Amino acid sequence: MAAGRGRMGGVAVEMSRERFEELVGEALDEVPEALLGLMSNVVILVEDDPPPGEDLLGLYEGHALTERGWDYSGVLPDRILIYRRPILRICDTEDDVVDEVAVTVVHEIAHHFGIDDERLHALGWG
Repeated sequence: MAAGRGRMGGVAVEMSRERFEELVGEALDEVPEALLGLMSNVVILVEDDPPPGEDLLGLYEGHALTERGWDYSGVLPDRILIYRRPILRICDTEDDVVDEVAVTVVHEIAHHFGIDDERLHALGWG
């Protein structure tokens, strides 16, 4: 998920990594249990920053469920990465961070299910 959406004012929010990780956990708690139960071979991690030169809030790395075939086995888990500093940079308040973390988590989980950015934007999760 790209960071340059300009949705919020851009005053950096100060927040510890521990608190940010709690917010990611709370966002995951809001995902329906039935949907979480369908997720397979994926881990969700918090990183401070995206790779150099990337303007991202989150990233899905792996093989979407829709791309896995009979030969999918013995692979490392897919990764959903949520980037703390870019999210904090675009938010004005802790409530903004809560909202942005929730949107980013849902956005990256959707990629795990094979939903592309165009469809996510159409659904309001861009």
